[in-house]
Amino acid sequence: MTDILTKSTGFPVEVNVTHARNDARSLEKTREAAEEFEAFFLSQFLNSMTSGLQTDGMFGGGESEKVFRGMLNEEYAKTISRQNGIGVADAVFREMLAMQEV
Repeated sequence: MTDILTKSTGFPVEVNVTHARNDARSLEKTREAAEEFEAFFLSQFLNSMTSGLQTDGMFGGGESEKVFRGMLNEEYAKTISRQNGIGVADAVFREMLAMQEV
């Protein structure tokens, strides 16, 4: 999936790692921030996608299900983002690196 994303974007950003520890830690934190952003985006997307779903009558519904559905969507979003996601984190990561170089 990363091959498709790197070829399809018009932002060639090369990562020059000269200071091994500081740069590696900085890149790791930047990557984590990009993945957190993607997880938030996906969580909002999943919440809006599931907002109109009707629940079962006898054992479903109520305020508790609304709360737990939101929490479940957040966990789904975090998992999707950690597993290479949908490409939002990659694009945000590249933009963050480009902004740091300026």
